[in-house]
Amino acid sequence: MEIIDARGQACPLPVVRAKKALATMGEGVLEVRVDNETAVRNLEALARTLKCASTWEQRDEAEFAVRIEKGAEAAGDAPVAAGKEAAEAVRERVLPQGGHVVVISSECMGVGDDVLGRTLMKGFVFALTQLDELPDAVLLYNGGVRWACEGSEALDDLHALVEAGVEVLSCGTCLNHYGLTEQLAVGEPTNMYVIVERQMKARVVVRP
Repeated sequence: MEIIDARGQACPLPVVRAKKALATMGEGVLEVRVDNETAVRNLEALARTLKCASTWEQRDEAEFAVRIEKGAEAAGDAPVAAGKEAAEAVRERVLPQGGHVVVISSECMGVGDDVLGRTLMKGFVFALTQLDELPDAVLLYNGGVRWACEGSEALDDLHALVEAGVEVLSCGTCLNHYGLTEQLAVGEPTNMYVIVERQMKARVVVRP
């Protein structure tokens, strides 16, 4: 078993180190030690992306051990795969090749009046649902993660996007910073590596 001690390392270093280690190792188990639950969720998401099984345990107040087994598919993978196939069928129908990625980094759209800015951003998210070509993904970070949390006026619209096959990803570090980790109501938490990767691979990045 290979071990990576990533305690004290900021996002996305635990994920980056784990991904590099998995790329070079054969079948076996990689244990990554981290000091917060956000990192645990990010590593679990990495394992799902790579179709690896993963487990974790909390060993101390500030020590979590995530084990990723390379060469073993996650339990229940077949039903998940079927759901993904259905989502891909929708995306093939409505998404342009190369993909559009929308980045929302604030509660407000534009600079000036914050009340107006929030109204504009809510309208912007609704407008996304009405497009003939849906975005490939919506990335939320910093204050933008609030739109995906309980109490947000945009939840129905974001849920509609998810149901149509659009990825809605919120920065896990940002959720933790604002104390919103347990209030995420739509989409999935993610890490900075994925946020950068999605933008680099996109044909168009839209920033309201």
